[in-house]
Amino acid sequence: MGRLADLSQITFDTESGVPLYRQLADSIRALIEHGRLQGGQRLPATRELATQLGLNRATVSAAYNMLEESGVLQGHVGRGSFVAKGAAALAEAVNPGLDWEAILPALEFGSAPAANIEINLASSRPAAANFPLAAFRRLAKEVIDSPEAETILQLGSPHGYGPLRRYLMDQAAAEGVARPSDDLLMTNGCQQALDLIARLFFAGDAARPVALESPVYHGLLRVFARAGASMIPVPVDQDGMDAEALEAAIARGNPRLAVVTPSFQNPMGTTLSLERRKRIVELAQRSGTVLIENDIYSELRYRGPALPTLKELDKAGNVILLRSYSKVSFPGLRVGWVIGPRPLIARLAESKQICDLHSDQLSQAVLLRFAQSGELAKHLQQTRVAGLRRLEAALSACEKYLPKGSSFTRPDGGMCYWIELPAPLNAENVLPRAEKRGVSYLPGTLFSNRPAHRRGLRVSFGGLTPEQITRGIKLIAEAAMEELGMLNAHSRLEPVAAIV
Repeated sequence: MGRLADLSQITFDTESGVPLYRQLADSIRALIEHGRLQGGQRLPATRELATQLGLNRATVSAAYNMLEESGVLQGHVGRGSFVAKGAAALAEAVNPGLDWEAILPALEFGSAPAANIEINLASSRPAAANFPLAAFRRLAKEVIDSPEAETILQLGSPHGYGPLRRYLMDQAAAEGVARPSDDLLMTNGCQQALDLIARLFFAGDAARPVALESPVYHGLLRVFARAGASMIPVPVDQDGMDAEALEAAIARGNPRLAVVTPSFQNPMGTTLSLERRKRIVELAQRSGTVLIENDIYSELRYRGPALPTLKELDKAGNVILLRSYSKVSFPGLRVGWVIGPRPLIARLAESKQICDLHSDQLSQAVLLRFAQSGELAKHLQQTRVAGLRRLEAALSACEKYLPKGSSFTRPDGGMCYWIELPAPLNAENVLPRAEKRGVSYLPGTLFSNRPAHRRGLRVSFGGLTPEQITRGIKLIAEAAMEELGMLNAHSRLEPVAAIV
């Protein structure tokens, strides 16, 4: 064990404004840099050094922790803190180099969710407990043991794994979705497909905007914002995107693209009516607007008849169809695809090759086996039965618990729906009260590129049990009532102007 370091001569400037723990950490760094502390040398215990320097023990602990995180010190349970060995490690820690926070753009995502969350209604994901893992393990082993394994594990085409592409194109043709002039590209989920499309259409040329639903999935907003595109919001109601509002947006802004989620839209959960589907396809054809159809939820219909996709209704070739296995099977495998005209797919494939060469072929091969074996159809049927129970629990809880004046959408499938709290409530202000009760959600302001939807919030029910969903809605309602009571009490204290 190295000799004990003497830090008793360290002094502090109480007028500098620099926190004492940071001054202590900087002083220890300086002693190491000038060779007065050696690698392996033990530092005094936090209580001992605090007494020597007249500091709070927590201040010394904070300094030691800071130095341990940067690699200057190494802490050993039961033995204490030691100067790190190795000149290279010390040089890097003592000379931190670039200030990365200063040269990089700010993070777009907010603070991490509260640590005490027990019921997460914020995350839109399927229930992991329902994953058919036994079937997946068996099928994955079949793929790995197959003669094709060497090819699957080799570099592949940027278009994706050939057998899966052919299977999906045959399915799309049988549905009346794929045109003879179409091709298909495999992507790392729908999110990458949106990113590739945004880069292709807006990189270096954002003169024509993109029309987006409002509210709309926050990841979609970020994709087009990063590409530099200007965005035209088009309202969504109980029947999906407002076709008349889209027509006005086309007349006013001449958008290059319009992105539509016809079935169980995220975050509203609403479905575009057949009349509106036909109208939107006709508008796109007449104006030359490219329609991006985000069709990742339509397989999650729990009740009611299915509706044709926009691409199926399209006779002019204006629709690009996005689909994914992420919501209907295993989201961690990140397997999605784009169906569109061959010239478009060729350019998207070129962009994808620059980005990541190609999507993981093993995941694609296993999912192909999963679909061809009948296990996907069996899993989907079970998912729909369980999804209906979750949906009914969610809507029933809203009817029972939400404060008077609230409203909510009533989807027939999907993984989320929308609650509108009564005025003067703000969903962002209610959220901390909900998190204290152990439940989280996403406030409506995240689903717009401008101040909007302040009273709205998205509830995601796909990954929870009916009991958790019911309790989560009840806790949100309690938080809303508490906030409403506080606002009412405040308004009663406001002075009333004298009448003269």
